[in-house]
Amino acid sequence: MPPPPRTSRPRALAACALAALLLAAAPASPVAAAPAGDAPATPAHVRGDRTVPVYSYPDAVRESVWVETPTDSDGDGARDRVAVDLVRPREAAAAGVRVPVIMDASPYYRCCGRGNESERKEYDADGVITKAPLFYDNYFVPRGYAFAAVDLTGTARSTGCEDVGGPAEVAGAKAVVDWLNGRARGFTADGRRVTADWSTGKVGMIGKSWDGSVANGVAATGVRGLETIVPISAISSWYDYTRFNGVLRSADYPAYLHSLVTGRPAPACSGALARLRADSAESTGDYNGFWAERDYLRSARRVRASVLVAHGVNDVNVGTSQFARWWEALAQRGVPRKLWLYQAGHEDPFDVRRAEWVDTLHRWFDRWLQGLPTGIMAEPRATLETAPGVWTTERDWPTPGARPVRVALGAGDGVTGTLGGRGARPGAVAAYTDASLTEDALVTEPTVDRAGRLVFLSGPLTAPLRISGAPSVRLRVRVDRPTTELTARLVDYGVAERIRYDVSEGVRTLDTESCWGESTAADDACYRDTAEITAVTDHGVLTRGWLDAAHHRSLRLTTPLQPHRWYDVTVPLSAYDAVVPAGHVLGLALGQSDPDFTETADRDATVRVDLGRSALVLPAAGPVGLPAPAGAPRADAAPAPAAERSTPRDRRQVPAGG
Repeated sequence: MPPPPRTSRPRALAACALAALLLAAAPASPVAAAPAGDAPATPAHVRGDRTVPVYSYPDAVRESVWVETPTDSDGDGARDRVAVDLVRPREAAAAGVRVPVIMDASPYYRCCGRGNESERKEYDADGVITKAPLFYDNYFVPRGYAFAAVDLTGTARSTGCEDVGGPAEVAGAKAVVDWLNGRARGFTADGRRVTADWSTGKVGMIGKSWDGSVANGVAATGVRGLETIVPISAISSWYDYTRFNGVLRSADYPAYLHSLVTGRPAPACSGALARLRADSAESTGDYNGFWAERDYLRSARRVRASVLVAHGVNDVNVGTSQFARWWEALAQRGVPRKLWLYQAGHEDPFDVRRAEWVDTLHRWFDRWLQGLPTGIMAEPRATLETAPGVWTTERDWPTPGARPVRVALGAGDGVTGTLGGRGARPGAVAAYTDASLTEDALVTEPTVDRAGRLVFLSGPLTAPLRISGAPSVRLRVRVDRPTTELTARLVDYGVAERIRYDVSEGVRTLDTESCWGESTAADDACYRDTAEITAVTDHGVLTRGWLDAAHHRSLRLTTPLQPHRWYDVTVPLSAYDAVVPAGHVLGLALGQSDPDFTETADRDATVRVDLGRSALVLPAAGPVGLPAPAGAPRADAAPAPAAERSTPRDRRQVPAGG
């Protein structure tokens, strides 16, 4: 996903200039029907328990089809049609061998590109696709798969209007699965009906960021024929992506996303754009019907497809709660699933651990789309990078044995509180006044008296601490305003080599390249190699959380706070997985408004925290050696001094295009 725009930067990105082109401008070749006759019992591309590259990629059939959807999102009286660019093995069609389809439905094929090298679709003079982004077609078409690159509704060569994760977007991608199974109508550019009788009807959807989010949404419809999905750094709830428990992430964000990717002339979708602005409840931050339509968790019970999830634990663009809550919902349904977690930010595992990821995808698709006994489902369910370059496998996630551990907050010396140990007695109160601190100001120099924050530190860990799951902070607070933003950071204080996910998502591009599949003059299968960006630092923020205090009872409505009343609130932190080494110090930093990650008009509140009735809840496995600092006093902390303003700055330099 592109990052939310900040008020200090332009709403459009020059690198993603949008072309407003009508559907009819791009001709396409007809879809060839498979010849009559029985297909061989064992296709040429299957040897033992794997598919092998026996078909010519340069000679592959390349064509475009427009699939009719059930929606009319632009209100022009005609059903929307989504453009589908296909690459499939010619020899298989000639032999009467039907093939399954790997599908990437994306809004980015024209505006922003895909992958580390921002590849876009390219066409010849007749409008026939000559280059599809990424390696999926190069690698899998020779192995007996078709690849479908789908322009989401209202983007690139599709009609309709992009509704940002909404019903039209999901219905458009679902219609392609239906067409591949004979349940929807497809047309060439000149209006001729075509069918996909070359397809087995088995479809696997894959994609990073917005693309993977669509895969989640289509799977949540329960559509038959969608056998598997591979969501990478993907959204499962658009409310949770644009609102952090009632806190606004960025002003006018859904409209910004629509304007970034739309492929239609402005008048065609002005009504859709107005609805995005009117229905998203930006003034309240409430979860309403608009967001319910974009909450795929609500329909997780319908998922039939197997799911291979991949996500960076340091992804601050699409936060880890997106995969963790989806994973939990799938587990409750017993959905066949596997998980890859890595230390980078908003990245594709192809650019983190390339050879192993391609092999995993190969065996995954062979199992679910070709029906081959690859053994992948007998392997451990979770593949994890717990530190830079340190990989392990576990039978599930969160790690078996992880349980919620209550960690007490103590008053400490009146400047720095304690984390762990006996904690503070009820009535021990600390107070802080909103200073709109940047993250660096919030977490650095934790023993320094700094207005606008509360910091709690453990003693040095007596054993490595495994964190696996979603922490939270339970606070008993009194606030002198109707609401305020409450923020929390869990911090690892200790010298270590860490991923620099704040720099290019923690991945740098090298001068060398490697090739994954076959190439043509127009579409090569070679990509620049990558490596993790690391640095030795004295601390690292593990995970973050935000809450609009007036949404502490429900995300569906606000409950203004009474100035002299105590409230019990919970600030959820994003899911995380890591090992904090013995000897390091675990820290919890509390703040209010957060200029790095959110926007809020509710500032200058003073929050008082009853430490004895507040705690960090940590999902931990194994022994939890979390002592309070030796000799920490148990005195009440005095209220923090008057806040000093710091200059807000934006740390979310995430490249557009997801």
